[in-house]
Amino acid sequence: MTILALSGLIRPLLEPRLPQGLDVRWFMTKEDALEIVPEAEIGWFDMHDQQAMAETLRAATNLKWLNSIYAGLDFMPMDVLIERGITVTNGAGINALTIAEYVVMGMLTTAKGYRDVVRAQDRREWLLDSPGKRELAGSKALLLGYGAIGQLIKPRLEAFEVEVTVVRRSGGEGVLTPDQWRGKLGEFDWVILAVPATPETDGMIGATELASMKSDAVLVNIARGAVVDQPALVEALQAKRIGGAFLDVTTPEPLPADHPLWALDNAHITMHLSGRAQDKMFQRSAQRFLDNLERYLRGEPVGPVFDPTRGY
Repeated sequence: MTILALSGLIRPLLEPRLPQGLDVRWFMTKEDALEIVPEAEIGWFDMHDQQAMAETLRAATNLKWLNSIYAGLDFMPMDVLIERGITVTNGAGINALTIAEYVVMGMLTTAKGYRDVVRAQDRREWLLDSPGKRELAGSKALLLGYGAIGQLIKPRLEAFEVEVTVVRRSGGEGVLTPDQWRGKLGEFDWVILAVPATPETDGMIGATELASMKSDAVLVNIARGAVVDQPALVEALQAKRIGGAFLDVTTPEPLPADHPLWALDNAHITMHLSGRAQDKMFQRSAQRFLDNLERYLRGEPVGPVFDPTRGY
């Protein structure tokens, strides 16, 4: 009988719909998980504590398929996944729609100075002029990362008449390759980071890249905090060498209350909420798992497959 070790967080959406004839074992704590996972063939180990998830994976010595709602799994031990040949399905695309909407919101919020409008309302002050006068139409955006999220960002920005240039390994018409984009940073009004967290992308935006951006350009990061050299970004924002930053992700998370980013008027911090700004995340993930489970039990491929050797 196939043994499944599944997080109790998803139990209400899965239990009534699971196929018969499976040995399903639920857990809510790391301690419970460590007791039941060694025999499991299939696992969904999502917990609020990512370190606990990593420990649970190490204990799952018979695991063949690991599922997760997370798209980025950089906190999991890649060496364990590789050595044991575990098939991994992740949450790629589950939150893509809402994150793409968040990018548009962030750009509009920055362009129109909307934060200052909200503050004026809190003061009950009637503004006589707009604190932001930028238009998205006619501006140029550099989009680094063209996975599930990037592919939804591009058409939404194009609907606002933003000229979007994508960075892709494969290149192509209107596309920049990884060795080309740095030399053209000064051409863009928006630099949008939607890349996976890998050794290759770690610190990809540093002091040199920030210095190459236009003085009024805005950095939008919905990837991972680690892809930006955060001290260099703070320095650039303090000196107003770039126009601003819209940061859904930071290093670390949560950002300490005394961190200088909080006090910068040209920094918008949205506490990694972009993927949570929806009510369908768990429903979508549960349905994907159930569809994959049927395929797995029939001996068919599951997906989307996360490649631990590449980190995405």
